Amino acid sequence: MSAARWKISVDRRVCVSSGTCEELAGRWFKVTDDGTRPLAEELDPDDDVIEAAVGCPVGAIRVVNAADGTIVEP
Repeated sequence: MSAARWKISVDRRVCVSSGTCEELAGRWFKVTDDGTRPLAEELDPDDDVIEAAVGCPVGAIRVVNAADGTIVEP
């Protein structure tokens, strides 16, 4: 049985590009002049991604199970 995979997304309509996600999980997020974006479409579960989602000041980050779409965070 393979381990669960996650998908991450950033709602750019809500995102204020504070940089918190990049600071907490720079391996997975990048803040650019055009806003913040995830650096991978799918990833193995990573506590840093959860910290970034929880730490986002406007709740713009969503983490879901790639297999069935269930919400992991928020």
